[in-house]
Amino acid sequence: MDRIPILRMGRCLLVTIQVDLQDQTALRLQDDLSSAIERHEAQGVLIDISALEIVDSFIGRMLSHISAIARVLDAVTVVVGMQPAVAITLVELGLSLDGVKTALNVERGMAMLQAATQTPGDGHDGNDDDSGDDDAAA
Repeated sequence: MDRIPILRMGRCLLVTIQVDLQDQTALRLQDDLSSAIERHEAQGVLIDISALEIVDSFIGRMLSHISAIARVLDAVTVVVGMQPAVAITLVELGLSLDGVKTALNVERGMAMLQAATQTPGDGHDGNDDDSGDDDAAA
């Protein structure tokens, strides 16, 4: 049985699925990922499915379950790289992947995770006026 590698990137975990997911592999990924989220105190999970040409109803439900488990563990999940045929199949199967955020590619997915996991004081406070000219309005 194949194991899907889970890589840590700062406060996020990266999962790149490079093999066709069999049911047992998907179940193992769910268990491994939930353990990794807890162990690393991850705030985000990015799942790259760009290599998958087929996603059946079971795998679709597993992606939803993984996202739900991550939410319970206080992590945001983004699925990236979904091929158009996979999206069409999921819609035809009636699977909406509730609670699963999606992005076109890894770069956009990481940007979504960074925005979602940024805590106050991590950088920008939303005030873009850095002119420092406080007396100008006097």
